[in-house]
Amino acid sequence: MNGTANKVIDLRDRLALWLATGGYTGYARFAPGTAGSLVGLLLYLPIVAKPALVQIALVGTLFGVGVWASERAEKIFRITDPHPVVIDEIVGMWISLLFLPHTPGYLLAAFFLFRVFDVLKPFPAKQAEHLTGGWGIMADDVIAALYANVVLQAVQIFRALPGGL
Repeated sequence: MNGTANKVIDLRDRLALWLATGGYTGYARFAPGTAGSLVGLLLYLPIVAKPALVQIALVGTLFGVGVWASERAEKIFRITDPHPVVIDEIVGMWISLLFLPHTPGYLLAAFFLFRVFDVLKPFPAKQAEHLTGGWGIMADDVIAALYANVVLQAVQIFRALPGGL
């Protein structure tokens, strides 16, 4: 390859690492997944006022970017699901927050529940980790986020009932 091709590959790798590590927050020495989740929460705040379809499109786009970036990061690090990769946590936070009231209580509850489900990996999240490449990195967090979101949707429904929570 010529020098130009190497620079293009290098730039793609740099972009993939920047995206996969949540702007390098995945290199946090303590709890990089929690740091990535916090980044996800903060990045979600500007889109909370967008229509639901826009939010879904953004989540889907970020998921696709996450599959690409995390798979590329795996090849760069030469290990499966490298710890600095936190784009899965960012997408997970976004999914955890979809269709919920954007009050401090729900934001904090979504953050907490997502972290709990991401660590516990209830069925089928643990099994999803075994998917290859970026799919495995992203899928378990999507499932954990769905669990968190469903719990909070239930809370929202029960709160709306007469005499609810």
